[in-house]
Amino acid sequence: MSDQSTPDAVSSPEAATKGGFSRRQLLGTAGATGLALGAAGGAAGCAAAPNDENGAPTAPLTSVGSDAVMFHGKHQPGITTALQARGHLVAFDLAAGAGRKEAAALLRRWSATAQRLMAGEPAAQDDTDVARDAGPSSLTVTFGFGHSFFARTGLEKQRPVALDPLPDFSSDHLDKARSNGDLWVQIGANDALVAFHALRAVQKDAGSAARVRWQMNGFNRSPGATGRPMTARNLMGQIDGTRNPKPSESDFDRRVFVPGAGEPAWMANGSYAVVRRIRMLLDDWEKLSPTAQEDVIGRKKATGAPLSGGTETTPMDLDKTDTDGNLVVPINAHARITRPDQNGGAAMLRRPFSFHDGIDTDGVPDAGLLFVCWQADPLRGFVPVQRKLDRGDALSTFVRHESSGLFAVPGGAATGEYVGQRLLEG
Repeated sequence: MSDQSTPDAVSSPEAATKGGFSRRQLLGTAGATGLALGAAGGAAGCAAAPNDENGAPTAPLTSVGSDAVMFHGKHQPGITTALQARGHLVAFDLAAGAGRKEAAALLRRWSATAQRLMAGEPAAQDDTDVARDAGPSSLTVTFGFGHSFFARTGLEKQRPVALDPLPDFSSDHLDKARSNGDLWVQIGANDALVAFHALRAVQKDAGSAARVRWQMNGFNRSPGATGRPMTARNLMGQIDGTRNPKPSESDFDRRVFVPGAGEPAWMANGSYAVVRRIRMLLDDWEKLSPTAQEDVIGRKKATGAPLSGGTETTPMDLDKTDTDGNLVVPINAHARITRPDQNGGAAMLRRPFSFHDGIDTDGVPDAGLLFVCWQADPLRGFVPVQRKLDRGDALSTFVRHESSGLFAVPGGAATGEYVGQRLLEG
């Protein structure tokens, strides 16, 4: 977990609508652009708007059901899209005997289904009706290729160098059965039923061409649950992701996306996703005092402000000392170690989900973070930061990396194309 934040969606007040609407009708309120617009649908049932810290009323909470994200575009959806309340990560392996032809047909089916569902429409075949009463709810479906995919399809010469397997880390306790995979799908939505509906459709579309290798389910705070947009908190109660690169920054695209003239050509405007299931040892963590927890992270638990002072966005003063000459931000604090300026400028766009998969037989919660980060090159993003964490991160005592995957996520599909078409038909 690094000290970076995911951009928050900005909500705006909208008028409430009356009566019941189909998913198609709800989509119509989102406008022809298909962008997330925060349209109406449930404001009438909301409580009065809370006041901000100055006593002024904030924008009322509104329905998120009609928010829609475009499927077609320069980049795939689900990378710069604001964090969603529910998520599913699922990896597939191609079936025995399936190759490039079957993979192309599968990506064509998946892309057509994703386009329909993200627009708030039912699946073309055998829709389950799970999301019949809901709008698009900011649904995104994102597709990627694992290292093994290229040998399975005879496309080894098109495999990117950046997709070489990640190095081993001392903190790894990886379950191979829940790691890697030929194909990877990320699903996110602001409604649990909409997310599940998409997951089920993707699984059904796989048919005989591919089988599920592993699946993980996650969640985040629901949009509108706070009086103003805020950086997310993780299951340790910490504000998680303050220094995420932002699209408004001049070097954002360079850090996150493969250039349009990059290599290989089919990865133009794509990105590389590192996926890690990170177990949080919550029983041990919660035995620490709040002050001790803040020393581990290097930030105030309540506000996310650096221990050196200021607000959440105040630059951290790494040299500041207390009256005894001790560093205010401990030398092994997580936020210090993960800073880009402490890692040769390495940065990645973190877009995680929390998870809780029940209680183990020994009474310990199986909970933590489904860590997903995006970068133009993992060797310049995730790898140097994780190596630094391996050498002495105070947080490492309280987390365990249990699964891992690296996936090449091509650029977005143009209208009339499917994701990966330039690879599979090039």
